[in-house]
Amino acid sequence: MNNACPRTEAPVQSRTLIRLCKIEDIPEGSALQVTLPEHAPLAVFRIAGECFVTDDTCTHGNASLSEGDIEDGLVICPFHSGSFDIRTGEPVDRPCTKKLQTYEAIADEGVLYTALPMHE
Repeated sequence: MNNACPRTEAPVQSRTLIRLCKIEDIPEGSALQVTLPEHAPLAVFRIAGECFVTDDTCTHGNASLSEGDIEDGLVICPFHSGSFDIRTGEPVDRPCTKKLQTYEAIADEGVLYTALPMHE
């Protein structure tokens, strides 16, 4: 059984690739919080074999989205029950109105990476 998320190839100029986790550590249909040094926590989702990466903190309140429910490609904030499209970060249900930051998911040999913009 192949549980790997599809590999995404992209140029690495002006960004830093960051190792997030092993893909097998993300339960199918669920999320995992990843804490990085000098960056806000990220939420890593695995839905139907695809991986997605977003900021973990809700744009409406100080809640961890990786602790929210996932239904039909949406993550539901555990704080006020607003929701976001996991693929695009677009707010779907109020009170969430501000887009959630998304990041590229890069899978390679069972490990998930993302690319963060370099700070100048």
